[in-house]
Amino acid sequence: MTERTLQQTERQHPAAPPLDAVDAGDVGYSKSLKSRHVNMIAIGGAIGTGLFLGAGGRLAGAGPSLALAYAVCGVFAFLVVRALGELVLHRPSSGAFVSYAREFLGEKGAFVAGWMYFLNWATTGIADITAVATYAHYWGMFSDIPQWIIALIALAVVLTVNLISVKIFGEMEFWFAIVKVSALVCFMAIGIFLLVTQQPVDGHSPGPSLITDNGGAFPNGMLPMLLVIQGVVFAYASVELVGVTAGETSEPEKIMPRAINSIMWRVALFYVGSVVLLTMLLPWNAYSADESPFVTVLSNIGVPAAGGVMNLVVLTAAMSSLNSGLYSTGRILRSMALSGSAPRFTGVMSRSHVPYGGILLTSAVCVLGVGLNYVVPSDAFEIVLNFAAIGILATWALIMVSHLLFWQKARAGAVVRPGYRLPGSPWTELVTLAFLVSVLGLMWADGGAGRITVMSLPGIAVALVAGWFVVRGRVGHLRAEAQARRAAAERTGDGA
Repeated sequence: MTERTLQQTERQHPAAPPLDAVDAGDVGYSKSLKSRHVNMIAIGGAIGTGLFLGAGGRLAGAGPSLALAYAVCGVFAFLVVRALGELVLHRPSSGAFVSYAREFLGEKGAFVAGWMYFLNWATTGIADITAVATYAHYWGMFSDIPQWIIALIALAVVLTVNLISVKIFGEMEFWFAIVKVSALVCFMAIGIFLLVTQQPVDGHSPGPSLITDNGGAFPNGMLPMLLVIQGVVFAYASVELVGVTAGETSEPEKIMPRAINSIMWRVALFYVGSVVLLTMLLPWNAYSADESPFVTVLSNIGVPAAGGVMNLVVLTAAMSSLNSGLYSTGRILRSMALSGSAPRFTGVMSRSHVPYGGILLTSAVCVLGVGLNYVVPSDAFEIVLNFAAIGILATWALIMVSHLLFWQKARAGAVVRPGYRLPGSPWTELVTLAFLVSVLGLMWADGGAGRITVMSLPGIAVALVAGWFVVRGRVGHLRAEAQARRAAAERTGDGA
């Protein structure tokens, strides 16, 4: 789209975003993602490593109350993605929340949003390759292979696939999601069958009595449930990915609302439903952080292959998450690079319309995660989990702040809200922001790695400030050039 065309569009449609809000990073992408891709990417974002791997340790700590933690965090995750969905229909962009932060908060806001999201996915990628290595060790044939080697192989495979094309990415995520959903549906069907027929699981009779006879919903009190919320937030950390796909979708106004609205019932069914079912099949203290809770159950029902099959599924979930992280950071970094706030090479795009520079940068950080698996293989997952939580808290907060400013502009008549809206504004945004701040407080109260992570916030802030001073000259120069081109296009349009 030329500058002149953009200027004419703004005159014909006053509700369109101002020209300086249009993201240069959206140019060059192919519209290859279909409705089925986006819908399954939304599912994949709502079902990931946090459920398959993290639920075991959280069940062991919080007991059945984990279901409540998943429900509460799921509601706020849905509100965040609903706010993002409204912004997407206001103006679809592959830069997603970074592009909207630029529109409503300026270049500094976009800089913070982009690099905090990069922190989230770079550390999540480390968690994912750590999870792949952990899952692989379930099988004896891989037990003698060092964890860091398996992590490196997983990264190399996903990186290669991600660099081919967005269509291949979409197909891979589609089938990854099919595998995850099918496995959960099968597990829940088996679990319900065990409940109805009262078939023993590891000597325990399934049913609500496994909850009531083992300390009730809060066997260790309220505090453990509150403390696991930081990890539960991480479990939902991919839901915003659906917003990034908007720039590579031909009909976002039709596809996005359906995909986003379906997240709520998926959370209720797969997260809350699965946890409730798990606690009625085995006592909560039968689970551990060393094994997926689904594997724990299936390995105890007398079908030796069941645990191995589910382990393959959760390994697939980790690979899916890693694939999504490389995809999203590639698009976000390109949006930043073309505005001057990320290295120039991250704005480079291949002939197949893949922003490979940003993908390679994220992969480079994940290689550091391979080193972490070499140095501290037993602690690698928990260490990066906390930093990923910081990144996603910042991302979600900036989405809500951007939407709040969008709502204020709409009230002032500067923009028009689409029909698909976040309900309850501005209170919804304020309550969600308060919740996100409270999660930081819970991380501090948890002590250990959580407290260390919160204590690192001043260091992260200093790094962001220093980074901004490094790039601000280039950002200002590129912005001035863009304004000059728009002014020239306006003069040409007036002359015509």
